[in-house]
Amino acid sequence: MTALTLSTAGAATLRADALVVGVAKGAGSKSGDLVLAPGAEAVDKAFDGKLATVLKALGAAGAEGEVTKLPAPAGLKVPVVIAVGLGSVPEKDAAYDAEALRKAAGSAARALSGSKKAGFALPIESVEDAGAIAEGALLGAYAFTAYQGGENKLAPKGKKNGNGPKQPLAEVALLGTKPRDKAFKAAADRALAIVEEINRARDLINTPPNDLYPESFAAVATAAGKEHGIKVQVLDEKALVKGGFGGLLGVGQGSTHGPRLVKLAYTHPKAEKTLALVGKGITYDSGGISLKPAGHNETMKCDMSGAAAVFAAVVAAARLGLQVNVTGWLALAENMPSGNATRPGDVLRMYSGKTVEVLNTDAEGRLVLADALTRASEENPDAIVDVATLTGAMVLALGNRTFGIMANDDAFRTSVHEIAEEVGEASWPMPLPADLRKGMDSPTADIANMGERMGGGLVAGLFLQEFVGEGIAWAHLDIAGPAFHEGAPYGYTPKGGTGSAIRTLVKLAERTAAGDLG
Repeated sequence: MTALTLSTAGAATLRADALVVGVAKGAGSKSGDLVLAPGAEAVDKAFDGKLATVLKALGAAGAEGEVTKLPAPAGLKVPVVIAVGLGSVPEKDAAYDAEALRKAAGSAARALSGSKKAGFALPIESVEDAGAIAEGALLGAYAFTAYQGGENKLAPKGKKNGNGPKQPLAEVALLGTKPRDKAFKAAADRALAIVEEINRARDLINTPPNDLYPESFAAVATAAGKEHGIKVQVLDEKALVKGGFGGLLGVGQGSTHGPRLVKLAYTHPKAEKTLALVGKGITYDSGGISLKPAGHNETMKCDMSGAAAVFAAVVAAARLGLQVNVTGWLALAENMPSGNATRPGDVLRMYSGKTVEVLNTDAEGRLVLADALTRASEENPDAIVDVATLTGAMVLALGNRTFGIMANDDAFRTSVHEIAEEVGEASWPMPLPADLRKGMDSPTADIANMGERMGGGLVAGLFLQEFVGEGIAWAHLDIAGPAFHEGAPYGYTPKGGTGSAIRTLVKLAERTAAGDLG
């Protein structure tokens, strides 16, 4: 994990591999100008006041995420200066947007892979700005290298395979902060704790399914619980059979790796509210008997991203010592086709007692979530939020970067949406139209696991709502789009697992602890 320090050094005196400054696009009559952001003054002075001119000559325009490298002049202690775009310059008296700072810091950190230390002299006008820059830089520095660059036993003297991957930037030094100020230190500590858990979740999502399956995921959660004072309970196959968890058992019965339901409970002695988080944890989704077509299986190790998000959020809440009880439920199973697998047409008796006719075994996430939602409801929390890579329909509706939010309470849905936007996670509130419920009527069971094709993401939400306890505020986050990024990295978003929804869940826990959600 990249180290984070609050530096008292000035930009001109910092000794590091590189120094990062911000640039922006001019507004109004200066729309063609390149504007240096606050924090770049010492660097501009070293360039005899011509830094913007030099950057413009190199093609820099200040666009969001744009990175321009140039050699540092003699007046600086670093060999390289990196100018990163912040987008349009803010209006008069306005500060740079926190998400713009986050993305800029992430872009710069990615460009600095292989470096030992970099100073970030981006504009900081508040403690919140410092926290955003720290988050962005630490998230951008992430790399998943666990399966690369190992020893090649066939090569002379055990030579490694290739040259090995570049390691992430080793240290981020935030300039313009106050290391002895409690607020700045708290912001840095918060950023470090949250990003470490996001990156742990990213590692889990990126781990191949031959190494990550329900039992091994449960072991990771158990170890983290011991480390951070979280009570962990793991229900194995025998316990699931005894408890009547038909959804988890039905999805997992086609695999040699049996399902698990993991409960993580963080409690605070002064807590007045309890928040329950439920995560879909399909460690690999082949579609089961309703096998996915060619080209749709390769990334299905990411189908446990919801469980990874819930796991990370509970651990982050514990590390931050939030004055709220947070319970996480990881519904873990591997969906495989075999002679033992659930068939289309089978009827499962869920933990709630409802029966479900399985029309499509590739609509399995809602089955494991249903059992976990019922179990979470039994403890009567103040609110439940489930997170899942649930439907391709949500990706069609909102694209690859935005998750959908459904809820049984409009005010709660609005709060979750506002929180997500505040922390920089793109989301959109979605309805739960009552007319779509009829499509899940079954002549054989209480409900079918499929309904109308059009509005499939909303149908899935309506299915889940059937398993939420009466009177409990509930929200469903369908992160199928942003959970796994297959394109080129951008901002602080890497290729592969992203850790989508974790920052939203942590902020929700913080708001609940503060009593801001009613």
